[in-house]
This record gives sequence, structure tokens and C-alpha cells, in this order.
Amino acid sequence: MFKEKIVEWIEKPWNPIIGCDPLSSGCANCYAKEAAEGYLKRWKNPRYTNGFNLTLHEDLVELPMSWKKPKQVFPCSMSDIFHEGIPSEYIGRMFETMNSCPQHTFIVLTKRASRMLELTPTLHWSDNIWLGVTVEESRFIDRIDKLKQTTAVNKFVCAEPLLSDLGELDLAGIDWVVVGGESGANSRPCNEEWVIYLRNQCETQLAHFTFKQWGGRFRKRNGSLLQGRYHHNMPVSNQVKSTIVTDDSL
Repeated sequence: MFKEKIVEWIEKPWNPIIGCDPLSSGCANCYAKEAAEGYLKRWKNPRYTNGFNLTLHEDLVELPMSWKKPKQVFPCSMSDIFHEGIPSEYIGRMFETMNSCPQHTFIVLTKRASRMLELTPTLHWSDNIWLGVTVEESRFIDRIDKLKQTTAVNKFVCAEPLLSDLGELDLAGIDWVVVGGESGANSRPCNEEWVIYLRNQCETQLAHFTFKQWGGRFRKRNGSLLQGRYHHNMPVSNQVKSTIVTDDSL
């Protein structure tokens, strides 16, 4: 089922893993690192006593099983599920949870496309799991090729923060492209021409297109209008009723 609607990433984050290490240019101003080493640690949140060092929270692995109402879930919003320091067995257990919760839609996003592809044969990609890769610059478009080689049913590309023109893309087999500028005091610019080119390619190749934001220091003020229009087109499951962001399970 496809539906036109205003999109935010998640209705519910799910973080049985916290912490990560920078991998590419999109990590330079990581919101998760800033939060983990900043207000979450200052407020003495017990999940963040290690700051942004990789930490596994075993007691949260099966948490989505307790959510009866269908939700759109972002696993590892404070980490990368395919981080090289996470045991493959632990990742497998997270997938078992996702497989056993068909009422939820899980949006899995990674920059570590090589490990994603390596582990793909060991994981069951039930059709309530969307798999995406972050592609912030043209030099990382090989992540899209690796995404296509997985057995995930639903595939998407996240071009956020968009830091360069991605050039011409082959979007065959890609359901959805999400684009956004970087936000925050140290944000890098997002060129309108880059975004328009991506939108036009999505329209030509029949991929759903979402433009989240221009970003910048004043993210809300800058909004998400692109040539006078909002672009919030995404594939959604029948179960998803809303996409209201909450962070009570950070």
C-alpha cells in the first residue's frame, strides 16, 4: 500500500544498542553522539553512563514485543545495527524480535553496507522490515549497490545529510529516497540543485521521494518547501497510522 502523507522518521525509537564510531563524512555532526555525551549523560540517564561508547542493553532486545498497538519503529536510532563491534548473534536476536512483531514496521538504516551484505544470508528479512543505506556523498553510492544485493523486501536510500551532488543513480529496486539537509550550528550547506536532481530521478524511475528539510542552524524556520511544494511521498504499511516522533525510549 502506498500513501501520500507528511513524514517523520519514526513513531518509536528502539535502542538495545547505544554508541557508535564515525565512519564517513555524514558522521561529522552526529546528533546521537551530541545527545549521548550531552544532555542524556548530564541528566544521568542510566542508559548513557558510557556516553557514546558502544553499549548493549540486553533487557531491551525484546521490548517491541510488549507494544501491542502497531508502530513505526527505528531500531538503533542511537547507533548503527551493523557496527563491527556488535556480535552477529546479538543482531540476529534483534531480527528475531522484528520477525515476531508483524504489527510493527521497522526502519533499519545503516552506513555499514559491507557488513549488512555479509550478514544478509543469516537474517530473515520479513516484509515488515525496511532496509536503507545512508548516502551523503557521491563517493558512497556503492552502498546502494550493496543494498540491492540484499534479500530485504523493502529498500530505501537516505541522502541525509546531503553533502554533495549524488550524480546519476540507478534506482531500480529502490522503493523510497529520503533527502535532507544537515541541521545544527555546524551544519554544512545543501544545494537546491542537488535536491531537485534527486527528485527528478525519483519521478522518472518511480521511486517514492521525501524531502525532509533544508536544515541549517534554524531548521524549523527553513522548513522543507522545494520549488513551492512539499514532497512527503513514502511507502507505508497498512498498520502505520501516524508518524509522530517521540524519544521516551532513548
